[in-house]
Amino acid sequence: MYCGSCARDNALAAELMSRGHDVTLIPVYTPTRTDEPNVSKPRVLFGGISVYLQQYAGVFRKTPRFLDRLWDAPGVIGAFAGRMVSNDPRLLGDLTLSMLQGESGLLKKEFEKLVEWVRAEPLPDVINLPNSLLIALAEPLKRAFGKPVLCTLQGEELFIDGLVAPYREKALESIRRQVKHVDRFIAVSEYCARYMTEYLRIPEKKISIVPLGINMKGYDRRTTPSDVFRVGYFARIAPEKGLHVLADAFVRFNKQVKASALEAAGYAAPMYGKYLEDTRKTLDGSPFRYHGVVDREGKLAFLQNLDVLCVPATYDEPKGMFLLEAMACGVPVVQPRRGAFTEIVEKTCGGVLVEPDNPSALAEVFLQLQKDSTRRATLGGNAFAKVREHYSVQRSADRLLDVYASV
Repeated sequence: MYCGSCARDNALAAELMSRGHDVTLIPVYTPTRTDEPNVSKPRVLFGGISVYLQQYAGVFRKTPRFLDRLWDAPGVIGAFAGRMVSNDPRLLGDLTLSMLQGESGLLKKEFEKLVEWVRAEPLPDVINLPNSLLIALAEPLKRAFGKPVLCTLQGEELFIDGLVAPYREKALESIRRQVKHVDRFIAVSEYCARYMTEYLRIPEKKISIVPLGINMKGYDRRTTPSDVFRVGYFARIAPEKGLHVLADAFVRFNKQVKASALEAAGYAAPMYGKYLEDTRKTLDGSPFRYHGVVDREGKLAFLQNLDVLCVPATYDEPKGMFLLEAMACGVPVVQPRRGAFTEIVEKTCGGVLVEPDNPSALAEVFLQLQKDSTRRATLGGNAFAKVREHYSVQRSADRLLDVYASV
């Protein structure tokens, strides 16, 4: 799985480093995975195995540091993380609350190890937490080093809302209580800023917007049109991302345009194996290919082979990195009018917005674009140009530096 948040943070860190800034990108829980050169440190804080053992076995809360280093090694964590640990929020309520309890919770030792590690590094000018689920790190870091602490907001509400009662309510209460310890929150979209102001009860003046940005290297326009009209899906295989909605729409479209195909790529967790199979059944023999997880080269080849991209998420997505990646290849997008999709499509004029959760509307737009190659080319040209104007990693880094300087 290539994590969108990891990709964003890694790309920004790499861009800042290229400008001569001194950036330390440190993974939490598990090593980061990105399809670009990874600039993170080769170690992990709050190692996933340590956190899990301390949560469920008291003896590990007192083990010496040299033993912790054995199971905090990135290689060891990586070997276990993909096979034995679920990231299903329905199963992680108690662990989530322990992290949010910070120094007063079961994971006190990990917070002590964090401060020890930062003390051994050059003193930073600013500290930027990657999401609000780690907000309990803000107070001890600020107290220990007296430096501004920022927190990025980039989609963690989906995890929080997936917690079962009473964990969801307790987690929200804990995060809201600790908002005061963060000097500035960074939202990745205008929608994200509006939503999180109310959701986490963050004062508007404490939120700055740093739009997503991607490294445009390698994103070339498609040059060899095919006789087959290819509709693409590029995201995690999960119900909330809406592959089943797209499958329904594609069946309707394929009945009218036989020379068409549905192409999908993205990580499918074992827990969603049945969901993927049920989606295949919905397609009822319509041309469909699942490419699985693709690396950067595979991603670029996949996107450049599409005529249109559609990820009809069933929730208000605050990011939409996959839209930027498709647009960077000159691929127009068809998206529900919700979340950050609306501002991305309207700002780039690189796609079409439809009513959410409406397969018929999607199918109708696919048909229109298939018939009107001129309109499709115009949308693709807009996407290619405007995504570079508004959503490059360089532009994102400029804005991020402005926010850091302001605190």
